[in-house]
Amino acid sequence: MFIRELHLQTDLAAVHAFYCDAPDYWIMADGVAPDLAKARSYFHDCPPNCDPTKTHRLGLFLDDRLSGLGELSFGFPATNDAYLGFMMLGPWARNAGHGSEFLAHFVNLAQQAGASSLYLAVLDVNQAGRRFWDRHGFQATDVSGTNAQGLGLTRMCKSLGDHG
Repeated sequence: MFIRELHLQTDLAAVHAFYCDAPDYWIMADGVAPDLAKARSYFHDCPPNCDPTKTHRLGLFLDDRLSGLGELSFGFPATNDAYLGFMMLGPWARNAGHGSEFLAHFVNLAQQAGASSLYLAVLDVNQAGRRFWDRHGFQATDVSGTNAQGLGLTRMCKSLGDHG
């Protein structure tokens, strides 16, 4: 297993292939399988008030196959916070400890950047995802909302301690 930064110019085809091989999250979240435009958006999306040039867009590789994607931004919801906007593993990579290792990598990046908290949002219908975040010390906040399809979202937070 290795983790590296992904770039639109060199990795769009791999991200698109990953989405085609692992459409389950997008079908749950958007109601449709992801297309090339969804893969392209991975390289541009980030939370409000975050600098996209400081966002980490990482791929987790198993035997040279892109098997996980994640995006970590800084400055949302507050200036000293980090936000894990996306983290997903392909079905072939789940339940083998890779998610925990991938998350640990993101936590380390957030701590190195001086973030005091790591936030994310989980779909309420994504019970497996919610169990994963609960197991890794994330706690539900009092912030909730809906995605574009009207599905409920719960914001969760993990304290990273005082790194400022």
